Amino acid sequence: MKTALMLLSAFLLTSIPAVAAETRLRVMVFNIAAGHGDVNRIIREIENAQPDIVGLQEVDKHWSARSDWRDQPALLAEALGMEVFYAPIYRIPHPEEDRPAREYGLAFLSRLPIRESQNHPLTRLTPQRADTEPEQKPGFPEIAVRADGQTIRLFNTHLDYRRDPRVRQIQVAETLARLRQIDGPAILLGDLNATPEKEELQPLFEHLRDAWKEETMGPGHTFPADNPDRRIDYLLVSDHFEVKHAEVISTTSSDHLPLVFDLVLRPGVD
Repeated sequence: MKTALMLLSAFLLTSIPAVAAETRLRVMVFNIAAGHGDVNRIIREIENAQPDIVGLQEVDKHWSARSDWRDQPALLAEALGMEVFYAPIYRIPHPEEDRPAREYGLAFLSRLPIRESQNHPLTRLTPQRADTEPEQKPGFPEIAVRADGQTIRLFNTHLDYRRDPRVRQIQVAETLARLRQIDGPAILLGDLNATPEKEELQPLFEHLRDAWKEETMGPGHTFPADNPDRRIDYLLVSDHFEVKHAEVISTTSSDHLPLVFDLVLRPGVD
């Protein structure tokens, strides 16, 4: 009898399919405005939020006196114990030959190993010159990370800030051209410099899902930080993800408020 029960138990254990564990991911979106010169405040905000991945915009690297000429990506990565991928938009030689080049752009910080990274170009109107015409500039970073055997691709962007939407329309089209090449889990985050009803953003919302739901989460205003009255910072996800939680963090460490999202990557979603 004892032998029969042992055989039955072994059969049941091998016959019941294993339930795949949920893959959880906490993602932060933060336009840091170079930390208003105080990168330590940005470090504290990220430490408090405990994200797995952070997408940052307006990050200085030896850029100017406003950030004390410091290498902000390296400082953030070292202080937080995270990997970093920095994607400069501008790289300008320093007037003093022995000083590092001045750089300004976007960055990813990740607790998960970054398996791949690219700095894609995007059409931009540069504020560095008055007589500018739209031109291709870098500063649209993509990274790939692995979580529980699945590859997740993340994109970080900072769209044009002008009232005229024409450059943003071009940028959205270029962004979609890359996103449409991705079959698996994908996340787009960043400062889109437009509120959700703007026509130029709708193609993005048709391809990926806005992770912030105003009807249940509130307005989600992120700008300006001292009296936020509009939502211009976003996280968009493919259908592979379920959004478990989202919040806007109150802080004056930047002129934008950061967002934090708790996501679940559902197994077996094609």
